[in-house]
Amino acid sequence: MPSLSTTHYYELQLLYLSIGCVLAFIVDRVVSRSRRRLSAKDSREDRAEGGLGGSGSAATLAALTRQYLVVYAIVMGADWLQGPYVYSLYHDQYNFPERTVAILFVTGFISAGLFAPLIGVWADQHGRKRLCLVFCATYTAACLCIMVPFLPVLLVGRVLGGISTSILFSAFESWLISASTSHALPQADLSTIMGRATLINGLVATGAGVFSNQLVGVTGSFATPFVASGILLVVAWLVIRGSWVENYGSGGGSEASGDPFQLQRLRLAMRIVQEDPRLLVLGLTQTCFEGSMYLFVFLWVPSLQESSLMGFLPLGYIFSSFMLSMMLGSLLYTAITAASSEPSLVTHAKLSSAVCAAAGLALAVSVALPDERVRFWAFCAFEACVGMYYPVQGMLRGALVADAHRATLAALFRVPLNVFVVFSLLTGVSSARSAVLTASALMLAFSSVMTGAVIVARIETGASASRP
Repeated sequence: MPSLSTTHYYELQLLYLSIGCVLAFIVDRVVSRSRRRLSAKDSREDRAEGGLGGSGSAATLAALTRQYLVVYAIVMGADWLQGPYVYSLYHDQYNFPERTVAILFVTGFISAGLFAPLIGVWADQHGRKRLCLVFCATYTAACLCIMVPFLPVLLVGRVLGGISTSILFSAFESWLISASTSHALPQADLSTIMGRATLINGLVATGAGVFSNQLVGVTGSFATPFVASGILLVVAWLVIRGSWVENYGSGGGSEASGDPFQLQRLRLAMRIVQEDPRLLVLGLTQTCFEGSMYLFVFLWVPSLQESSLMGFLPLGYIFSSFMLSMMLGSLLYTAITAASSEPSLVTHAKLSSAVCAAAGLALAVSVALPDERVRFWAFCAFEACVGMYYPVQGMLRGALVADAHRATLAALFRVPLNVFVVFSLLTGVSSARSAVLTASALMLAFSSVMTGAVIVARIETGASASRP
């Protein structure tokens, strides 16, 4: 059990972060209300001058925001319910050895890497809504498989989990961006939705951690959070089916196809990436940042434990602190984009470079200064960068990737990411924590430099050339 001094310290940090989140959220709401009043005033003036009214677009924005965020909250809640107890279920309840548990984890990442390109192609060809419905089915099946303590069934569950993860981080975002484009919503509105999604993700993660902890405490089984996750996924399937409208990539919607694996579309998507250096850097950023993030998930507990002088750690409080830090990052993103006077694409390109640099610095500090409290706050800073990264990266993909191949490219970018994570896990990441964190910091710094040198420079050059 954690010592009283340890628990007291992290309780205080959790309290401070909670107060900071509440204050930041209040400021965000006040600013958002003020912007809406100004927007309503402009709309009334436009109508008075015979222009198009803004009430329709406001209603459309509200409807799309509600449609997406309700589903997003449910599916992310289902995902977060599973996360804390996968290892404990395999190792502690099913009594599998450490090496077998590692094989199960690696199987999931390999599955995600192998299926990612096909999933993106199928989403663009057969419909993003349809693939999101498939996600609910495959992830529910993965939950059922994990209830059976038989290795072949568990391996099938990990394969289904990898497929589901690839859908979760490609098809849902692609559906949102395509829906906002079809409704002719401005970039600022899409940015607001993505910022809110990251904020909701933090709230849901915090609540899911507490709820799953209570479930395990009441039932005495690490399997019960997976039952709850399956129930949420069924609810998500019903909501998506009843409220979402289908959208496709170019040439999508045709059921008949002589190329079931859509290899021609996949080759075309790869050629698009090769011909546009900005997309190559976008993929590099995704590999470096999200790869570092997945490795961080494996490393933060032993990293804090090795530097702890206060006894055993209250991991629940620390996890909640990380989630609150992520929420603060999403609120900071919303504030920066709202206050920026530059074009949206320029702002997000610069933010991408800055977020990678700040995340790399946070990891470097955690290695250079092994004091437990310094390391804890460095990890909180990294999580704040995670809160900014997702809406920033989503907006850049929305602006730079054509809708015709959006899901394909989003999934294609995940291939090197999964290769990187699998390689790191197989080479003994836990035995060389400092080296892995240092390498992640250097990769993030490189990604920051490349984003500034390629994406920011090309966007600004294009903007200068377009001026009269």
